[in-house]
Amino acid sequence: MARPFRFGVTMMTPTTGDEWRAKCRKAEALGYDVILVADHLGMPAPFPSLVAAAEATERPRVGTFVLNTAFWNPTLLAREVATTDALTGGRLELGLGTGYVRAEHDRAGLPWDSPGDRVAHLRRTVEELDGLLGSEEHVPRPVQRPRPPLLIGGNGDRMLELTAAHADIAAFTGMRTTPRDGSGTLSLLPAEDLAERVDTYRRYAATRAAPAELNILLQRVEVARDRRAAVRPGLPLVPHLTEDQALDLPTLLIGTVRQMAEQLRAQRERFGFSYVTVLEAAMETFGPVIEELSGS
Repeated sequence: MARPFRFGVTMMTPTTGDEWRAKCRKAEALGYDVILVADHLGMPAPFPSLVAAAEATERPRVGTFVLNTAFWNPTLLAREVATTDALTGGRLELGLGTGYVRAEHDRAGLPWDSPGDRVAHLRRTVEELDGLLGSEEHVPRPVQRPRPPLLIGGNGDRMLELTAAHADIAAFTGMRTTPRDGSGTLSLLPAEDLAERVDTYRRYAATRAAPAELNILLQRVEVARDRRAAVRPGLPLVPHLTEDQALDLPTLLIGTVRQMAEQLRAQRERFGFSYVTVLEAAMETFGPVIEELSGS
């Protein structure tokens, strides 16, 4: 039986306190289940933003999507996580990733490690957080025991193996970074490549006691009566894809509200994606799709 849909929105634009609270209340009114904050320089600081989001709303959970773990010392991060979970009444979901933009590390005066070293640091962080947050002696203590739900985002084999071993939520961006250069340049994965990544994750996760929730981040949401006409202007940006491949991308949601809802139902059947995240720019556009899928 398929998991019920959940919907999240990743907030990316710094605002005043009043504007932030109003934006979060709007997300709640549109039906979003999770209000998320990224972890990039130039965007809102994650943990205070999530506390403010929880205070402004009643129903949605709040989460990081995702922390650049290389920015964080595990012991200090455990304090932030426990405090935020306590202040939000146990509504926190912790999303972690390795980070992929070298320029942000340079600006922060932090080393830019190899992909393998960044995955190893993420693994150590997850293991230390499990130990610290699960300890009865750790102060502050999170409300959720032994720790808040953990989301890990990534596509590589080492990341998928780590995700299968530890994460409650496996997040797929449907994109790949340019290897090693750290430019932050991303390219869209064709549907068949993403399916292979999901299958690889499932092989690693075969011995899990309980299956994880699978998440997909939508890169574009556009209401259009003619899907082909809508996708054509963007084809020069994805020269490795045909028009049909672009329309088949799980990360692009284009069509009428009903067509978009059917696409998400089909993707849940094909890939297992029941937790769908959009970027802030698409928050209102995606609202009617949430309404269409309500209860399914």
